[in-house]
Amino acid sequence: MYKRILVPIDGSETSNKALVAALQLARDFSARVRLVHVVEELTYLTGYDQYSGYSDDLIKIMRETGAKILSDAMTIAKAAGVEVDNVQFDTLGERLGETVADAARRWNADLIVVGTHGRRGVGRVLMGSGAEQIVRLAPVPVLVVRSQDSEDVKATP
Repeated sequence: MYKRILVPIDGSETSNKALVAALQLARDFSARVRLVHVVEELTYLTGYDQYSGYSDDLIKIMRETGAKILSDAMTIAKAAGVEVDNVQFDTLGERLGETVADAARRWNADLIVVGTHGRRGVGRVLMGSGAEQIVRLAPVPVLVVRSQDSEDVKATP
């Protein structure tokens, strides 16, 4: 059914739960997994002005952190015996959902598996929802894994 599963990861507990769910699906369907990490522009995360510029040190740290997140996830995936590769996106200016949707199209993904914190109300407004962006823009089905309970999983067509 699914042969190419794309998993956006950020190193959070919910992201790791999504990774575990994706690996189980990959084993069940003999699918490949692609891990993606997106270095997001700080203005989207913190509200800072995007035109004030970033120091080279900050961008270097963001990239190194992303590489570490991908490396840790690759270790987990390989231990699960799943065929896996990874890509880090660090083109500043694109939002998470746009980048993930484009990555899914380019790789011909059949499914995206993403974790969500399940924030509501003010928390959602202040923090945004990367999973919601992905669901809205995804060219393929999205499996959303919630953080509250590892069995609380919601699929969207």
